[in-house]
Amino acid sequence: MTKSRMNPKVDGFLRKAKKWKEEFEKLRSIVLDCELTEEIKWTHPCYTFQEKNIVLIHGFKDYCALLFHKGALFRMPMGF
Repeated sequence: MTKSRMNPKVDGFLRKAKKWKEEFEKLRSIVLDCELTEEIKWTHPCYTFQEKNIVLIHGFKDYCALLFHKGALFRMPMGF
C-alpha cells in the first residue's frame, strides 16, 4: 500500500469502524495497489481515477463489498 496515496480521512473511517475493520483494511490495500485516488464520499472510502468514481468500500449487515460505479460497463476477460 502506497502511503502517499492514503487519505487521512479514510484512516478516520477505519478507526471508527465497529464491524468489518480488518476486511476494510484489506480491501483498501488491494484498491490502493491499483493506483487510484482515495477519498471519502457518501461517508465511505471512494476511489477515483482522473476524477471519476471507480469503486466504493461499503459494509452491510452480513457482508462488506466493493461497489463498482458503472460496473456493467466493465469487460470481463475471456474465459471468466
